[in-house]
Amino acid sequence: MTKRTSEAQWEGMLKDGKGRFWTASGEVSGVYSFGTRFEEQEGTNPEELIGAAHASCFSMALAGDLEKAGHRPEAIRTVATVTLQKGEEGYEITGIDLDAQAQVSGIDETELRRVAEGTRVSCPVSKALAAVPITVQAALVS
Repeated sequence: MTKRTSEAQWEGMLKDGKGRFWTASGEVSGVYSFGTRFEEQEGTNPEELIGAAHASCFSMALAGDLEKAGHRPEAIRTVATVTLQKGEEGYEITGIDLDAQAQVSGIDETELRRVAEGTRVSCPVSKALAAVPITVQAALVS
């Protein structure tokens, strides 16, 4: 079993507050705000981070699935577009579109699409985003 941790801290009210996040490895960190998430201000947001995680996982998993199918991938680039929409009950992620570009010798587009469709279902982040139960532990600190 492997566990990875990331942290985030929010300070202030929703619209005028600010947040920051970081990973235990120190490789990823940044700041976010209401404006970067719900408006068009420059900066990052949780949906962009979900997209980065999903694109990374999908690219890696597709390489493995292509190898299992007897192909040698040279390079795979995936763009994940995460759509956040305001509905009647607040904001929700309504879709994630994966767009993969793969450099693979000796494969046709039909076979690449077949393998990619299987990867869409089987990659760990796809599974997690497909409606995973989430638990929360909370405590007050001063």
